[in-house]
Amino acid sequence: MIPRYQAVLLIVLIVASFGMGGVLWHMHDKAHQAMLAGEDSAPTEAPEVAADEQATLIVANDDDNSLREQEEALPLPEEDEARARAVLNRLLESYSVPDSPHPVPNGTAAVKEVFLLPVASGAKNAAYDPSNGPQLAVINLSGNFVASHPSGLETETLTLLSICGTIHANLPRVTEVRFLVDGEPRASLAGHADLTRTYLASDAIQTANNVQNQ
Repeated sequence: MIPRYQAVLLIVLIVASFGMGGVLWHMHDKAHQAMLAGEDSAPTEAPEVAADEQATLIVANDDDNSLREQEEALPLPEEDEARARAVLNRLLESYSVPDSPHPVPNGTAAVKEVFLLPVASGAKNAAYDPSNGPQLAVINLSGNFVASHPSGLETETLTLLSICGTIHANLPRVTEVRFLVDGEPRASLAGHADLTRTYLASDAIQTANNVQNQ
């Protein structure tokens, strides 16, 4: 037979256990309700989306081997290199549509990166201002885009010049352009147009007009 004092102690322990369980449950429920209240009262923030801005695309046309300006409203980021990539990708995407005047497949995300550097000749000048001086754009093209580009001097040259003209139209400080493919130098775009040279962006339209006379 259990002594009386042990029975009393056991009952006290059982009651204390139930009491502690009730306290813990109450605290858990209170914390849960507070968390839900915090979620309900927290403002829902919409994702940041860049406002549309007017961008100028210099679009190639195979019918007369020309380049033509085309205005489009695009959501453009603040940073210059990201803006250049967004505008150029829109240009090359337009070449992938069925009725494109300059058909080139795989234009989506064809520009992987754009790097803006001071023009070497200007940077050597003691009076060169890096915030306002001329820039060289290094454009890294996707290997998939280059691999599927139609071969031919005129069509390849028009693609490169339309890229040069577009980046200059939207970032006028860019006066020179060089190209990489998947981060590496490449001899030509699709067997003809030279990718080892530096292109003068401001001369893109004039040069394009001369393509048909070559």
